[in-house]
Amino acid sequence: MITESFDPNPTGVILPSFFAKPVPGMPKVAVTCFSHTLFSRLAAELCAEPIEEVQLGSANGKNPVCRVSFGGSEFTLFLSPVGAPACVGLYEELFETGVESIVVFGTCGVLDGSIRDCSIVLPTEAVRDEGTSYHYAPASETIEVNAGTLALTRETLDALGVSYTTGKVWTTDAVYRETRGMVERRKAQGCIAVDMECSAIAALCAMRGKTALQFFYAADNLDGEQWDKRSLSNEANLAEKDRVAFVALKLAERLLKKGDV
Repeated sequence: MITESFDPNPTGVILPSFFAKPVPGMPKVAVTCFSHTLFSRLAAELCAEPIEEVQLGSANGKNPVCRVSFGGSEFTLFLSPVGAPACVGLYEELFETGVESIVVFGTCGVLDGSIRDCSIVLPTEAVRDEGTSYHYAPASETIEVNAGTLALTRETLDALGVSYTTGKVWTTDAVYRETRGMVERRKAQGCIAVDMECSAIAALCAMRGKTALQFFYAADNLDGEQWDKRSLSNEANLAEKDRVAFVALKLAERLLKKGDV
């Protein structure tokens, strides 16, 4: 199988250094989400300043990268593209600028209907049902997620009084092929949620020696006879999503104070 043809050589023919360069004073801890609405609200709230030396993006357009202050420290704030290939490619370039750790938060579909809308899901393992991760790690059914940050994340969420659900997630890059049979199969494997980037981000960071603290806020519900959109829309339940963004900032703050960046 093509997914079993992993090459451990970390150097590709095309390098991220062709498109991004180290930036003096680049904040080493970054915060990112996938919702342009949430990103814009967060950038406005924190009076984000664009980092002019960083021009990341693709033929689809630019991905804004900013500098923000929170809790007396500076962080990088940027918008992640949806989908494992685009997301991982952008992170490769961002690491080239000097970022060492990324707090990543986005929506997930729940495979357990008891998980409350907009509540936090903390992945510990991901089923690799996408293609990108197989270019960063040898073939395996699953990959560990948040290995070095799980304890810190739990401590921070507990201190904030934020409830959360931990467990295995299913990462797939074929959103319209989440068939009823596949959903039931993943549930039987112990998956509690589904996303599009988690396993690939974990594989990228394992190869590059970087840190990604990943968590989700629950959106649509696939655990029923009919799909339930719930607050999947960018404009839905914004007050709750703003609180999730605050949690991401507190986690970034803890990562920076820990010094493991």
